[in-house]
Amino acid sequence: MLRLLSLFLPTVIPSWRFFKTVAPSPRIEYRLIAQGSAGAWREDRPRPAHLGMGRILRRMLWNPDWNEQLYLVSCSERLIEAPSQHSVDEINLRVAQALPVGAAAQALQFRLVFLSREGGEIVKLVEYESKPVPLAPLQGRRA
Repeated sequence: MLRLLSLFLPTVIPSWRFFKTVAPSPRIEYRLIAQGSAGAWREDRPRPAHLGMGRILRRMLWNPDWNEQLYLVSCSERLIEAPSQHSVDEINLRVAQALPVGAAAQALQFRLVFLSREGGEIVKLVEYESKPVPLAPLQGRRA
């Protein structure tokens, strides 16, 4: 029984040694470009300010939106470490599909930012900024 428990516990309580390093994750911000005028940068999929206990419990069992957010973080980290067109395409596609239907813009641009605390203030460092891409083809595709 003790042997079975020793095999089961690591699956329930993960070890932090699983990760090579623990570092801040990049955040994705986007802006829409309409008729040559770029809009303000907005955070993609901002986290809710408050969650009720029922919603927290439900999210522990079923949370496809968070899985997609983790995938985007993974693409962002890969883009910083070893830039590839695949990561850029995936981020563009998923950001475009999360936009409200009928967004009045011709192009989409995203950037990856890191937030850090320096003294008493939060500093935002832009690590990557994509080229604008046409929005219409992205919204017609499925992820």
